[in-house]
Amino acid sequence: MKLSNKQKQYLKGLAHPLKPVVQLGGNGLTEGVLAEIENAINHHELIKVKVPTDDREEKQLIMDAILRETQAEKLQVIGHILVMFRQSVDKKIDIPRV
Repeated sequence: MKLSNKQKQYLKGLAHPLKPVVQLGGNGLTEGVLAEIENAINHHELIKVKVPTDDREEKQLIMDAILRETQAEKLQVIGHILVMFRQSVDKKIDIPRV
C-alpha cells in the first residue's frame, strides 16, 4: 500500500501522542522482537518502535529490516524512534482518501 503525503501527515498526527510499544534490547533485532512487532502492528496498525543504538548505520539497517520483515510503511524516524503503519484486514484506522 502506497500512502500519499497527505495520508502520511494524517497518520503522523495520530502517532504523535503514542509511546513506543516495542523497544529493542541489547540483543538487537531477534526473532522474538520481530514477533512482538508483528503482534503490535496487527493489533494497532500504527506503532512506534525504539531502536536505542548510537551507530547510525546499524540503526538504519535495523529499521530497514523491521520494515522489510513486517511489510509496513515507514512514516518517519525521529531520533531512535521509528513510526510505522500497516493496515490490517479490520481497517481500524480510517485513512482519508487522496
